[in-house]
Amino acid sequence: MIQQFMKELEHEPFDNEEFVERLAWRTVDDFKDGIECFEPHIIYETFLQAIKDLQILQERQQKKCEKLEEICQEGENTHWQEIALFQEKNKLTASLFQDLDERINFVAAKVIHLGDHLENINIPRSRSVEAQKLMTYFSEFLSPGPVLTDIFTNKEEVFEAAEIIQKLHMIAQELPAAKFEDARKKISTKYDEIERTLIEEFVKAHRLNDVAKMKEIASILSQFKSYSQCIDAFIEESQQVTFGVKDIFKEVLPLTKRNFTLMREVFSSPEQVMAKFVLNLYYLKLQKHIVSSLSCKSDTNKYLENLMDLYTRTVQLSNELSCFKMGTDDTYLSKLTHTIFQKYLDSYISTEVQCLKEKCAELLQMFYDSKDHQKKQLQTGGFQDLRRDIKAAIRTRANISIAPTEDYGGETFLSEELVINILHEAKVAFKRCVALSRPTELSNNAIQLLEVIVNAILVEHIDYAVELAMQIIPIPETKTQMQKVYFFDVVKQSNFIVHLLEKHYSEYVLPLVISTPKHGEYLLKKKFQLNQLEIKLDNGIDRAINAIVGWVKIYLQFEQKKTDFKPDTDLDTLSSNACLTVVQYMSDNIKHIRESLDGTNRELVMTELGCRFHRVIYEHLQQFQYNSTGAMCVICDVNEYRKCAKELSSPLVNTLFDTLHALCNLLLVKPENLNQVCNGDHLGVLEDKSILYNFIQLRSDYKNQKIAGFLKGMTNC
Repeated sequence: MIQQFMKELEHEPFDNEEFVERLAWRTVDDFKDGIECFEPHIIYETFLQAIKDLQILQERQQKKCEKLEEICQEGENTHWQEIALFQEKNKLTASLFQDLDERINFVAAKVIHLGDHLENINIPRSRSVEAQKLMTYFSEFLSPGPVLTDIFTNKEEVFEAAEIIQKLHMIAQELPAAKFEDARKKISTKYDEIERTLIEEFVKAHRLNDVAKMKEIASILSQFKSYSQCIDAFIEESQQVTFGVKDIFKEVLPLTKRNFTLMREVFSSPEQVMAKFVLNLYYLKLQKHIVSSLSCKSDTNKYLENLMDLYTRTVQLSNELSCFKMGTDDTYLSKLTHTIFQKYLDSYISTEVQCLKEKCAELLQMFYDSKDHQKKQLQTGGFQDLRRDIKAAIRTRANISIAPTEDYGGETFLSEELVINILHEAKVAFKRCVALSRPTELSNNAIQLLEVIVNAILVEHIDYAVELAMQIIPIPETKTQMQKVYFFDVVKQSNFIVHLLEKHYSEYVLPLVISTPKHGEYLLKKKFQLNQLEIKLDNGIDRAINAIVGWVKIYLQFEQKKTDFKPDTDLDTLSSNACLTVVQYMSDNIKHIRESLDGTNRELVMTELGCRFHRVIYEHLQQFQYNSTGAMCVICDVNEYRKCAKELSSPLVNTLFDTLHALCNLLLVKPENLNQVCNGDHLGVLEDKSILYNFIQLRSDYKNQKIAGFLKGMTNC
């Protein structure tokens, strides 16, 4: 059992409760006859025996632990002894190392001193040797005839020859010109020859991609006066095989990246080389492409599109190239761009304005052509109004037939679609204006473009349509022809178009001028223009209302019969045909106005139309005499007029027609009740009592019934 206990105790993880359970179940399993034969003392003895076995196992393990602890203690003591020995050896070694370090430092000091001494001796000697060498080569240039020294004739030794000739050239510059003129010329000639040779070798190395040789030659040429020619040769070789495609902008950045890596390996000052590299790209490559693309100005729109595209792509290219170091001037690329496009930007706004004018004129002409309309030179002002009034008088009073005014079938000659197209063109123009205008000129340029579209929309389109619509507002002509008024459609479309223009101004122009004096100047000008337009629209509305009520007046004059209100026999009390026709005509116009106007404008126009309509009906009714049956008929007519007036939604007009209805009741009531009716709710508030008296006089029985006697109690009669 002890061995089994060991296995269970060493099993991970160990659970003491599970251990006891297993022991109990093993004991219970020994009962073959089942639970009825269960003997608890057997379990008791089993647990006692297990406890004893565990105690024995504990004692054994305790002895093993004590033995292992003794072994560990002995090992620890042994290791501490070894550590102490190592510490002693380390101290001895450190002492020896310090002594050795002091001796090395002493020897090093001696060596440095000796080296300095040798260098002080060797430098003058080297200089003397170099001077002697230079004097030997200089003597070659002093002697007559060509220089035949191998180092100057052998191209394989061109690097050594370059170092020598550069020094000889510097020396020759210090010598008297008169005495050493020939030698100086020979040295200068050889100097130029070696320079050319080095540049040729540099170009060859560049073509062979020999970076090490290029770097060596560039380092040598940096001491020569034509070092810039080496840079020029590098740039020329780098750019001569590129730009085979039409889109030059896609090639510039990859080319620059490739060559900048090479510049850093070859040249000691790659920033300067990169600045010249980019300068060459802009002035020789980009500028040539730009000049070629913008050479044709016959199509101004295409020209401006090309200018915008080229300029924005050049600016974008400059932003991409700004990651390369090109010196201390952060505006270097911006200056290059400005220089290339300067002559185009100077004349940009005049071209843009002209192009926008042409676009607007083209769109306007296309619109009028689609309507098969030839734009007219309209005469405006008092003379034109006088002619119109004279024409109306001749038609109505002399009954002379005059050619009627053309109404164009209700066409307003206004188009929201046309205005949207114009504003779209303006939107494109403003985007170009923002990109191509200098900051100091942006607000002025924006206002110039705005004035073009304002002139096209407000003057050439809306103003023309308003003037034309005013001239074709119908004049009451005959007693039968019903006049159609289209001017309110013009008002509706004009308002919508002005709102479109205002929205465009807020989105595209206002941000460009909000903080400049141009903003205030334009607001004053816009206010004046809109006021002029509003005055014309007001005049047109006034004329349109006059046309409506004028037709009603003339129609009633011709169609309303005296027998309608003074029949000889009793008839059914129905509204007259003239009344029903007028009501239908007024209802159609009221509906039209309601659909065309909104807000305060609609309220004012409705009220004005209602007041004038009331005046016409009031004056019309005073032209007749009424018997009792006719009074019933006129009350029916006024009821129809009053229902029609309610469509105007004007309290003032409703009051006027309620009062008119009350006045008509005076034609019907008994004479003895007139005084009571005159002092009623509707008529009692009238200040001018003569109105009541005049209406009562329209009764056919006024004299027969001696009605005047019943009116003695009324004041102001």
